Amino acid sequence: MQTGPDHTRHSTEKLCLSLKAKDLNNVAGAFKGTSDPYATVTIFSFRSHNPVVLGRTEAVKNNLSPDWVKTFEIDYELGSNMNVVINVFDEVTKGKNRSMGSASFDVSKILAAPGNTKAVKMKKGGNVIVRADKPKGSGNLRLQLKGSKLKNVESGMFGKSDPFFQLMRRDVGANGFEWQTVYRSKHVKDNLNPNWEADTIPLSSLCGGDLDAPLLLTVADYAGDGNHTHMGQVETTVNSIANSVGNTGFYLMSDKGKNVGDLIVCTAEVTGIVSQNQPSLESKMANMAVAPSAPQMYTPGVPMVASSTPMPHIPMVASVAPVAYTPFQAPPPPQASFSDYMSGGCEMQLCVAIDFTGSNGDPRKPGTLHYLNPNAKNDYEKAISAIGGVLADFDTDKKFPVWGFGAKYSGNVYHLFQCGPTKEVNGVAGILEAYHQTFKSGLIMSSPTVVTQVIETAASFARKGQQEAQREGKIKYSILLILTDGAVSDINATMASLRAASDAPLSIVVVGIGNADFTAMQNLDDRGSPTDVLQFVEFNSHKHSPGSLTQATLSEIPDQLVAYFQRNRIQPPPPVQVREEEIIIEAQEEEIDLNFDFQPDGGISATGSGGGVFVPGAY
Repeated sequence: MQTGPDHTRHSTEKLCLSLKAKDLNNVAGAFKGTSDPYATVTIFSFRSHNPVVLGRTEAVKNNLSPDWVKTFEIDYELGSNMNVVINVFDEVTKGKNRSMGSASFDVSKILAAPGNTKAVKMKKGGNVIVRADKPKGSGNLRLQLKGSKLKNVESGMFGKSDPFFQLMRRDVGANGFEWQTVYRSKHVKDNLNPNWEADTIPLSSLCGGDLDAPLLLTVADYAGDGNHTHMGQVETTVNSIANSVGNTGFYLMSDKGKNVGDLIVCTAEVTGIVSQNQPSLESKMANMAVAPSAPQMYTPGVPMVASSTPMPHIPMVASVAPVAYTPFQAPPPPQASFSDYMSGGCEMQLCVAIDFTGSNGDPRKPGTLHYLNPNAKNDYEKAISAIGGVLADFDTDKKFPVWGFGAKYSGNVYHLFQCGPTKEVNGVAGILEAYHQTFKSGLIMSSPTVVTQVIETAASFARKGQQEAQREGKIKYSILLILTDGAVSDINATMASLRAASDAPLSIVVVGIGNADFTAMQNLDDRGSPTDVLQFVEFNSHKHSPGSLTQATLSEIPDQLVAYFQRNRIQPPPPVQVREEEIIIEAQEEEIDLNFDFQPDGGISATGSGGGVFVPGAY
């Protein structure tokens, strides 16, 4: 969590993006075979006017439906207006790589979609599919393997296999348990005793931080057309790999159960695992000197096993007996996060309350806060469009109640009334239409500014929604958006309503419209409720950018949502699994024009932007 200059707490968490494509258009050209697609991943955010390239995937040979192994981590913040742009290319050995299409994804829409998975149909043909997961665990495995006496599967009398190895983790998919490739080495040409290069693999993607989780280690003969030949496999774990350094640790088995070669672990270093009770290196050394016969416990952040190379002589511990490896026991899982609840299908429902008090001015006169200009949005409309546009993605039926307060009907002041002809409206467009229709309903804008009934009704709405969801084995959380031009008339009564609503699955966002003194509203934010359910933001402070407004108003909601469910001992449901045919597909209206500079050191930069990409700017 971070705190910005406006004292808003910014709740961020990491997401891991995995990519695949389906039915890409072959651009290799006549008589040149099938394309070898790879993808670049670029981030656009309101925080930066320049695109940030996260990197590129590996190229998959001769495959128009590639499932890329490489994943990408991003820092996500609700309301932060972040877009991921995927550009797909056909890798050309000699010459310029050919574009196969581009796709743009709103990260919030990915997280809100069933199974946290969305697809875009590219203008040039084919779908790109992106899934967002929460990385589990920390640290890295530095790994180097070599093979010995592998069985040759190369056809022909004189040829030899070109072996590479893969590590696969066992995940639960829509069809049950399945092995998912998370790492693939480079191949070694014509060698049945290959010595593969050392590489670093994040434990979050490899095993979800569980060093005893099952892994499938497979070896295959590389083929340029992508039809690799299976050579053998063995099931293992990170702990087993790390405990086998310098030994013939694994015997590869064929599909028929026969030994088809050996694998030797040259290096297996586990580093960077975060633990709350991490002993210092000094205390570790002291314990070794005092009790040399005791096995050495693994210390997170210190390599588990450095390599098969003999350790240098250290005089200060020369008398210490050889140490034994003890498998590391992972720390308890961290507290559930916002993305955990979203992955489990948590639905967020939005309700909107709009201030119709007389201090807003005559809506028929230009320059007043409610003036409906046919050529431009007023500030109420801008706030509804920006904030509602983000939250609507998390509501499956897109139906929202819209309420008004502070107006007279038939001589009576109403502090809560329905906007529009229906109890709930459809989508953000429906909210705006209900707002517009209210001015045709015969109201007289009045006073005072009272929001207690709005808060009480929203709390009841939220409790009812969660109760109905629980009966179906689901969970639901509500957000009340209040748009007002001034301070509430009775601060004590409002604080009492906030305290009464603090036990509901509800966050309250108040946006101050206009130039009034909002000190009292800020006090409500600071001390209105012991559980902090309210966030106040002045619209004028974020008038320059809808991304800035949504980030400021929605940044506290993830923490508030998690706090409510944790207080009530409601854990996230299991992640929602979706089959390929269930994935939501949107069409990419225009190609995204990015110019990439692939640098010799592996770095990538990009310039330019095109249709379909979020570009920071005015409303």
